[in-house]
Amino acid sequence: MKKLMIAIIALLLSGSLLFADEVTKVGTTALGFLNIDVGSRAVGMGGAYVSIANDATAMFWNPAGIAKSDKMEAVFHHSDWIADINFNYIAAVLPIAGIGNFGINATALSMPDMERTTLDSPEGTGEMFSAGSMAFGVAFGRSLTDRFSIGFNVKYVNESIYHSSTDGFAFDVGTQFTTQFSGLKIGMSITNYGPKVSMAGRDMLTQVDINPNVAGNNENMNAYLKTDAFDLPLMFRVGMAIDMLKGIGNSNLILSADALHPNDDVESVNVGAEYVFNNILALRGGYTSLFAEDFEAGLSFGGGIHHQLMSVEMSLDYAYRDFGLLENVQMFTLGLKF
Repeated sequence: MKKLMIAIIALLLSGSLLFADEVTKVGTTALGFLNIDVGSRAVGMGGAYVSIANDATAMFWNPAGIAKSDKMEAVFHHSDWIADINFNYIAAVLPIAGIGNFGINATALSMPDMERTTLDSPEGTGEMFSAGSMAFGVAFGRSLTDRFSIGFNVKYVNESIYHSSTDGFAFDVGTQFTTQFSGLKIGMSITNYGPKVSMAGRDMLTQVDINPNVAGNNENMNAYLKTDAFDLPLMFRVGMAIDMLKGIGNSNLILSADALHPNDDVESVNVGAEYVFNNILALRGGYTSLFAEDFEAGLSFGGGIHHQLMSVEMSLDYAYRDFGLLENVQMFTLGLKF
């Protein structure tokens, strides 16, 4: 299994270099918010997280990661996304002895109301409309051995604008494996697998003359426009991580790398590092989308503190990601374990 995983990673890395100049399929999938990274720890490490995800945010990165938790936990994540967009994620994990760990998660993307414009009123009609996206999921993770775990996440997804919307279901699956080579961890996940979706609603209502060549017929027959169906933003991740200071002093230095294969972009690589002192203070840095041209996201960094108050473990993490021409994104994550 270890040799197979290493071969897959090597193949994806070589593919990233060979095909970086190909025309991409950016903007050809629906519900793009499903690929917005979750969790300040993960983002601070450049999104290289599929092999080390071990908290409630693992339901986004790799649902197998929730199997690592032996306590109830909850996480609250907020991002000030680009263009004044708010992005929030909440999740909780409940371990059940002898069965496995269950999780629930919710994602919401929202923005301020906008004024409707038309060809006749390009400066605005005075009518306001809203747009947003959301997802609700349930997950299950289980450790099959002391080294290997597997997990699943099923979610309902919805996106709406004005009086039109689309919805559907998506499925995530992932595995994590800890090797005997200095604790090297290997992870793999497939996320957002599901059927195509299309927009529908009363905004599609129009009036047509079904046969303009015939005089005397009704020229204003009600009809609905049928929109194209689009794929979900399918993502395949495979990665590895290792603690370079494991067993040495009271510090940890985790190095990680993920290879990504999306269905709407070229292959790329995320790399990251995390230094943890005495399980209290963490400093992180990483780089997103290596080998991907014309991609604004790049350098990221962050940090966090961990504190235990009686029987409750609390963590507060911060991350900053540079988005080039789109400036930057800042995010905060609060985690609780009971």
